[in-house]
Amino acid sequence: MKLGSKLAFAIFILVAVVHALRLLFDVSIVVGGVVVPDWVSIGGVLVPAWVATLLWRERSIKRQ
Repeated sequence: MKLGSKLAFAIFILVAVVHALRLLFDVSIVVGGVVVPDWVSIGGVLVPAWVATLLWRERSIKRQ
């Protein structure tokens, strides 16, 4: 896996973990006076985790 792919993988995992922690600890986020709903963090867990999985699978495919 190239350095750029490793960095992208780490960032996507970090984003997914932060969103998961927000859901776990029920942290409210207010942007411009509007409360960001929890469903945003559900997407914030699923999408980055999916992309990180694709990057990981790309690594294992190139090894063969």
